[in-house]
Amino acid sequence: MAETQILTPVDDGSANRLPAPVLGGRLAPLTGFFRQPAVQRALPAIAMTSAIGIAALAYFTMQAAPQAQLFAGLDDTDKAAVADALQTQGIGHSIDPTTGALTVDADKLHQARIALAGQGLPKAAPSGDSLIAALPMGSSRAIEGEALRSAREADLSRTIETIDAVKSARVHVAAAEPSLFVREDKPATASVMLTLQNGRSLSDGQVQAIRFLVASSIPGMNADQVSVIDQRGALLSDTASGSDMKAFQLQLQVEDRFRRALDTLLGPMLGAGNYTVEVHADVDMSESQATRESFPENDRALTSEQITRSTSGTSAPAVGIPGALSNQPPQATTVTANAPQPTPAAPPGTESNENAARAYEVGREISVTHSPQGKLRRVSVAVALNQGKKALTQADLTKIDNLVKGAIGYDATRGDLIAINQRPFVAVEDTAPAFYDQGWFMPLVQQVGAILAALLAFLFIGRPMIRAAKERAAKRIAQNQELEASLLAATDRPALASGQGGREITLEMIEQAPSYEARANLVRAFVRQDSARAALVVRHLMQEGARA
Repeated sequence: MAETQILTPVDDGSANRLPAPVLGGRLAPLTGFFRQPAVQRALPAIAMTSAIGIAALAYFTMQAAPQAQLFAGLDDTDKAAVADALQTQGIGHSIDPTTGALTVDADKLHQARIALAGQGLPKAAPSGDSLIAALPMGSSRAIEGEALRSAREADLSRTIETIDAVKSARVHVAAAEPSLFVREDKPATASVMLTLQNGRSLSDGQVQAIRFLVASSIPGMNADQVSVIDQRGALLSDTASGSDMKAFQLQLQVEDRFRRALDTLLGPMLGAGNYTVEVHADVDMSESQATRESFPENDRALTSEQITRSTSGTSAPAVGIPGALSNQPPQATTVTANAPQPTPAAPPGTESNENAARAYEVGREISVTHSPQGKLRRVSVAVALNQGKKALTQADLTKIDNLVKGAIGYDATRGDLIAINQRPFVAVEDTAPAFYDQGWFMPLVQQVGAILAALLAFLFIGRPMIRAAKERAAKRIAQNQELEASLLAATDRPALASGQGGREITLEMIEQAPSYEARANLVRAFVRQDSARAALVVRHLMQEGARA
């Protein structure tokens, strides 16, 4: 009786198989698939893969898709039209609350652009060539002038927009009508409105380059007559000349050098945040050159002299008694050193001219004085010290004053000023937004949430499935071993094959065998029990296979 109970296939394998829902014959193939031994052995791997898939699905569900800006520099009208077109096409979009940029999913960027291009969106500003080509026939000279001006402005705007830091640009040109009178000619002027990229700025060199670009594109315009402003209304190009800008930059450099020197000295002594320094340097940018020629006061003389004399040879008429002088003796001759020598009388009837030019060399002094630019006229320094729990003494303040004077090269003759004062500093409240309002907080929460969801899915879904699969596999292996042992013992006895002392082996028992080995043993026993019937069954299977 015990042997008969062992061979009776009363166990249909439900103890070591997954529970299959009983919904009729429609789920029979699915139930049979899950009852296969190979599927039962693969259940742990299937459970692990399912847990990883659920975690990945949770991560990608919570992770927002990367966004890409659709078009840059769109006005509100174009944005409204583009948003309506995207909604019609079924393409999701969003608007950045800070910048107002219209963004779509990065993987749908080109699809959205192609769809908008098919509808003629966005409506970009016309180019200069299109404006000129759109001029009607027979238009007046005034209309042609305005069209040409608009075309030039449009082309200049597009050219300026190619700069990396410029998001959009608008150029306005004001040019007076040419006049026949030179005095009435007024130079053309221009203004440039720039919309810069977020966080970007233009250097002085770039602003000057934009001014020269506009001035070079318009006849009769100077770069000083071009004004450049940004979207905040800040004037980027002032009317100062290059020399004034150079003087301002030199002043900033001098002040910055003094400020760094004071920070180097006071920083290690007082600590960061315990002092503030302000420096003002008065720089003389005037350049002068003087030449002076002077003569010594004690050595003055004529620099040149010119003498002209003329003598005639005609004698005076004779007077007196003839022969009276011949009877008198000659007078004595006297010689005077400084007396002028008499000019010999010219013979009667002749004339003589005498010209003389004299030059005297005198001592003189020529002085050339050159004063270069950048002369420091005055320096003013103000130092504010933080008065902590213990105020600094007057001796400490004097030492700090001497350090400041030595750092800036103090000179009392030029009027330098040093002001040092100590007061308690007011605590500055931190106006930074809270950490949960930062831009990095929400992405971090999403990533951490996805990781936690993956861990929970593994702990509450993956691990129980793996544990249950292992337990079922262990039970199945034990039952298979027990059944195989019983079948081997039954097939070894010839009495079972002849039907004596045991139950007959049927096809239902073979179909319900839990494993391949058990089924093979039952097939062997069935063949031994009734070989003719087994041959008929094999023949019937072969015929069905041939018909199929």
